[in-house]
Amino acid sequence: MKRSALFVVVAICALPAFAQEGEHVTKDEFPAPARNYSPNLDAHFPNRVYWGDTHLHTTYSTDAGMVGCRLGPEEAYRFARGEEIVSNTGQPVKLARPLDFLVIADHAEDLGLAPMIATSDPLLLKNPVGKVYHDKVKAGNGFEAFKDWIQHGSSKNPAPIVSPEMMRASWEFIIKAAEKYNETGKFTAFIGYEWTATPGGNNLHRNVIFRDGGAIAGRVLPFSAYDSMDPEMLWKWMQTYEDKTGGRLLAIPHNGNLSGGMMWMSETMGKQPFDRAYAETRARREPVVEITQPKGTSEAHPALSPDDEFASFEIWDKSNLGGNVATTKAMLPGSYIREALKTGLALDAKLGANPFKFGMIGSTDAHTGLSAVEENNFFGKTAGTEPSAQRWEHAAIPAIQPELVTRGWALGASGLAAVWARENTRESLFDALERREVYGTTGSRMTVRLFAGWDFAPDEINRADFAAEGYRRGVPMGGELHPAQGGSQGPTFLIRAMRDVAGANLDRVQVIKGWLDAKGETHERIYDVAVSDGRAIDAEGRCKTPVGNTVDVPNVSYRNTIGAPLLSAYWKDPEFDHKERAFYYVRVIEIPTPRWTAYDAKFYGIQMPEDVPMTLQERAYTSPIWYSP
Repeated sequence: MKRSALFVVVAICALPAFAQEGEHVTKDEFPAPARNYSPNLDAHFPNRVYWGDTHLHTTYSTDAGMVGCRLGPEEAYRFARGEEIVSNTGQPVKLARPLDFLVIADHAEDLGLAPMIATSDPLLLKNPVGKVYHDKVKAGNGFEAFKDWIQHGSSKNPAPIVSPEMMRASWEFIIKAAEKYNETGKFTAFIGYEWTATPGGNNLHRNVIFRDGGAIAGRVLPFSAYDSMDPEMLWKWMQTYEDKTGGRLLAIPHNGNLSGGMMWMSETMGKQPFDRAYAETRARREPVVEITQPKGTSEAHPALSPDDEFASFEIWDKSNLGGNVATTKAMLPGSYIREALKTGLALDAKLGANPFKFGMIGSTDAHTGLSAVEENNFFGKTAGTEPSAQRWEHAAIPAIQPELVTRGWALGASGLAAVWARENTRESLFDALERREVYGTTGSRMTVRLFAGWDFAPDEINRADFAAEGYRRGVPMGGELHPAQGGSQGPTFLIRAMRDVAGANLDRVQVIKGWLDAKGETHERIYDVAVSDGRAIDAEGRCKTPVGNTVDVPNVSYRNTIGAPLLSAYWKDPEFDHKERAFYYVRVIEIPTPRWTAYDAKFYGIQMPEDVPMTLQERAYTSPIWYSP
């Protein structure tokens, strides 16, 4: 009783003298504090990394639905949010951890053809070509119908089916599903689609993402490759949409490695040299590219980066996407991201704008409705590559010439998009993509932060307010570092990388630098800036000692007895020239772990050929930071 009475007395005495018992004390009756005690009131910088996939296909993509994918947008969202569902081949499947966001990016070209065939939709049956495909499928000749659709939809032919009504019905269904599963603060379902230009079999595909909800996105129909194979026409359509609706769009190119050198060539589709307007438009419309996915990693190539011992990771370099043209060395510069970043520096010096100033993410490009990229839970690229004892030898890219066939074992269980933002909303995540504060991984959920500035000190990497200080005095990944007052002092970098809490330790953290010299020639160099296990970094900035390997392939296991759970680095460019344009991005590499092929070999009791890789080193790629004189 005494304690209770004392509390009452103290509580009453704490009130202003003019407050009477039972009266409400208003905010105005308290003097405003000179400064706020809570440090979070004015914190607006991104404080969370959100994980998602910007590139998933369902049965509404004809090249998925016509070859066995029966899962639609509803199932795709439920799976991404953590529910157990049944796959296209009748196998139950569930993610270890749900995603934070998803873009269902079904192909715009004859959107929804497969489900319309399945339901004998009247809109399809009244279209003469659509009815032919319907009748072939219903007669058991589905593959013949699919081959005919592919041939008639090539770059030399008009659209197989011309039906805005069919497109409208499918687009409205996709929008409705996104609106249903979009839950502010919990799960973001972006509205989007894929523009699928493939001239001559060369991959120029872009995923188009809306910042907007269905009321705005539904005012247009997707612009498809049947409308134009030229990305400039796509960008014009995007501008028209924004002018008409007040909405916002961005496009994400992918698989430059299968473009035959066209993705990042230095001339337009009309064979004209770039001008400043083109460069500015491309940089604005395509702020992010997809660096890794099942059809290969497009970061770098050993022939372009011979000093990079990690450049051969998950390479697909036999042919273009059509499997009809062999890849040559001359095609490589226009096919890989690091070379494109270097080319962008040269174009910036010439034009005053950089068309290839883009950030980097990963995504799945799965045509199964399943965004499942864990190595021990990889559900393939298509329904035909869902788990089975035969999928490793399945032709992932068929080709007329046997030497150009890419087999199923070459598929990578990749990747994921990591976005730094404050809220899990369409607006917040879109804005982060647009400002390039994103990174991509091959499937692991490593947490990576990167800041560049002019006056960071070595001991600041250990600051408790590391991120707040990084934003206050520097720029994050995706940003541009402007020249410092006082001349030629080199930029300083603060980097932190933490392993996936459910994954493997880290091997090393690297800074990849590219620059343009006074002669107009581009260069690149790799620096190991943090390594695990006490290994040495030599005078050239490299660690030549491998981290080791604990993988037990037969039992598909590994141990975190090597590597480090956290690697941090302060780094200053030792060869900085304030007159030279440059970019810097970070690559984080894990210790070796079992690849999905090893899990398949054990589960199905099969022996794969010796050239099939059974281990890998997962990695993360940050968006670059650019320096311009």
